[in-house]
Amino acid sequence: MGQVTVRIGGYAHPVSCQDGQEDHLLRMAAEVDRRITTLRAMGMQFGETRMLLLAALQLADETTDLTAEVSALRAGGSVAAASAPAAADPALAQRLDRVAAKIETIAANLEGS
Repeated sequence: MGQVTVRIGGYAHPVSCQDGQEDHLLRMAAEVDRRITTLRAMGMQFGETRMLLLAALQLADETTDLTAEVSALRAGGSVAAASAPAAADPALAQRLDRVAAKIETIAANLEGS
């Protein structure tokens, strides 16, 4: 089992991985660190937990977009069709607002711990 120490947002984190995956893990950590550096450059001054949450949400957003694009391409569609905005759904917007509020509460509780 491989072991590396990744540095993200000025903090060191020891992480285990499969043998041979150390460089890949370091590249992923560097991407997360780059995003946190960008958030800080935009003036965001949150604790480590909140910064990691925001970076994770950015990565999840990009993953969702890329998954939709791959699905559209596999189905014979185009990338433009996959990235077209969906029709507004007020119920979905309300649910997302509630989820966002819960995430904020969890992050605040973790920062207070």
